[in-house]
Amino acid sequence: MGSEFGIAEDTKPELRLGAVGIFYISFASIWTVILLCGMTFLWVRRDMPILRIRGLPLSFAAISFMHLYWLAVQLGYWYGALMPELAEFWIMGIWFPFGIALFHASNSRFLYVADAQRKFIRSETPSIVIDRRSLLGRWRSIDYNRRTLILVFIGMGFQLLLTVITFLISRKFHDSFGIAGTEVHGNFMQRKVAQGRGWEWWPSIFWQMFWAWIFAPYILFRARNLRDTQGWRFQTIACCLSNLHSAPMWLIALYVPGMQPVNNYFIPPQWIAVSIMLLEIFTVFVPIIEVWKHNALTQETLNSIARWESQKKGFSGGDKSINSDSTRSSWGGRMGRASSVHTNSSGGSILTMEALEHTLSKNPEPLQQFSALRDFSGENIAFLTSVREWKALYFSAVKELEKDDGAVKELPRECFESALKIYVDFISATHAEFQINLSSTDFKSLQVVFEHAANVICGSERSNPDPCTPFDDIPHRTDSESTLNIVRYWGEVPAEFNEHVFDDAEMSIKYLVLTNTWPKFIKERRSFDMASTVETGTN
Repeated sequence: MGSEFGIAEDTKPELRLGAVGIFYISFASIWTVILLCGMTFLWVRRDMPILRIRGLPLSFAAISFMHLYWLAVQLGYWYGALMPELAEFWIMGIWFPFGIALFHASNSRFLYVADAQRKFIRSETPSIVIDRRSLLGRWRSIDYNRRTLILVFIGMGFQLLLTVITFLISRKFHDSFGIAGTEVHGNFMQRKVAQGRGWEWWPSIFWQMFWAWIFAPYILFRARNLRDTQGWRFQTIACCLSNLHSAPMWLIALYVPGMQPVNNYFIPPQWIAVSIMLLEIFTVFVPIIEVWKHNALTQETLNSIARWESQKKGFSGGDKSINSDSTRSSWGGRMGRASSVHTNSSGGSILTMEALEHTLSKNPEPLQQFSALRDFSGENIAFLTSVREWKALYFSAVKELEKDDGAVKELPRECFESALKIYVDFISATHAEFQINLSSTDFKSLQVVFEHAANVICGSERSNPDPCTPFDDIPHRTDSESTLNIVRYWGEVPAEFNEHVFDDAEMSIKYLVLTNTWPKFIKERRSFDMASTVETGTN
């Protein structure tokens, strides 16, 4: 039978620097550089919506643990004959289980986002009342990422404790203490071979089997009907499938004598290393492809807008890119007006600001469903429709106040409270579950107006004039209702608050929707219409 480093009793205790050893050293170095470049590429662009929603910090933490284990395994052929099995025991008992736990916590985020985005579909968002006074209520009110980290750290602590206990009670790695009968005998290589297998290694592989053969199929089952436009479902499924072979092949390589010729060149834990490398590919490089696709779609739309504007205005530079300063400035000033986009294929109008605004005002539900269930950007459409409704409320209130003497003496407090609800639900970095993607300038300007009031209402601060009961004694509503539906703000309305407070943010999100979600929505609707036409003609 084999051992962790694939050595036998007749293996010489020396570094193996032959062709195979040099290949593994070179391969490990090159792949590490490529992986670091990919991670750097994503981290620099981490504020992009398609990356921010994935939770890169948790994914990168998992990849870091797993890649350290991957390096130790890939280089194991080279130094395995001299490396103490005790070191590999701690590496496999800590680095790998920690990495795989963090990874699956990150991988399951796909299901959470898919479920949580449903709250933006009004017909599917029943009220859920959580009593924060109960232990379960307090647990459910904790942010999803924090709950996930708590569970993962509990599991990691349990694995560390189990590894320490295993080390203490087994004499396989030390002779001075432990349970009698667990020690190993023989010369250096005989002891190494005996130390490289046994029940002491089972806790680590148990977690690998649990994540790969129980938790991953659960994710696959939950994701069976989900179809997103960001490649996240493909990434999640591919990562789950990548884990299936590793634990069985590790056991076969370790305990089937016929695998010894393979183990001489491909040590048993390298089957796990193959799984880790696939996880790294799907976790890092699939999002990179999606970033390129996103940029290509945005650029195509912007260039179409630039060509249309050049043709309409009679500009001489018909192919001028909208990315130029002058064109972008021109577009930024006119973006809220009627602007149409023409496709290269049909020559007809496929994207229009007029059409987008008409959809938002008359029938936003199809676009809202697509953005929430397929694009995972439901907060953008929900924000735009909420601002539109708020403006209608605001201007109607102002109009009523102007009826008496033609001058507005005091704005209704309800207008600020409605605007505050929009800020809490979509903009606040502290309180919004899905925060819309705004520039730092737009975000800070809104933060100046609303952040203090949001902290008062949501429990971070207390306002002296607030006569409401303490926040902890108020049932916390999630999904369809905000805290602002229960608690009123009695503090001072900031002087910066006015009817134009959301204008810049609204313009920015409209731009984002027009150049990203809207083209995808139009493409899907056209495909659906064509399929329906073909089916109708066939019948």
